[in-house]
Amino acid sequence: MTLDRLRTYLNAKPGAVEEFPFDLVTLVVKVGGKMFALVGTDEAPLRLNLKCDPLKAEALRDYYPAVLPGYHMNKRHWNTVVLDGSIPDADLLAMIDESYELVVRGVPKGKRPA
Repeated sequence: MTLDRLRTYLNAKPGAVEEFPFDLVTLVVKVGGKMFALVGTDEAPLRLNLKCDPLKAEALRDYYPAVLPGYHMNKRHWNTVVLDGSIPDADLLAMIDESYELVVRGVPKGKRPA
């Protein structure tokens, strides 16, 4: 998956806001002020941090060698996904959807997207 396609998918989520709060290469996508995706835009292959249910996070790490404990994140709740082409796009998009949904659930009702 290319960076352009990834950004398009992430930013299509309701209420998604793109920022570079840490440096000029770490793209952070938030909803309701909370992060649901981080992308190392200068990495080859790209690396994407996504929130995940803890039990599912472990299962994904066991199934896909390209899914690792979240780099610089709470490793119980976050995975780093190496976009090396080994994960089918449908599965990657499902991981993004889950991350978004988990974060939206934690956003106060007044800040949730419509």
